[in-house]
Amino acid sequence: MSNDVVKAPKSVVGQVVSNKMQKTVVVEVEWTIIHPKYKKVVRRTTRYMAHDEHGCGIGDRVHLTETRPLSKRKHWRVVSIVERSGRPVQAVEAPVAS
Repeated sequence: MSNDVVKAPKSVVGQVVSNKMQKTVVVEVEWTIIHPKYKKVVRRTTRYMAHDEHGCGIGDRVHLTETRPLSKRKHWRVVSIVERSGRPVQAVEAPVAS
């Protein structure tokens, strides 16, 4: 009989700050803590590289979950897009043939 404990994967919500890689986005997750000595609310941020099959854009709020290691720095994947950014999609102009 094995005593292996299976932990539930962590999940977080953050904002996409970079999508320049193929099928990978950089998501910034922010939370607040109270400083133990000064009792001031301090913001902390962490940047996660996540696997993206949804086509996220910069500024989108996404839901991440922990997964097996996909590469050296990529251990998260995008589960869903919580909110799309209000930025318009940039259309690529086709060259005009003269």
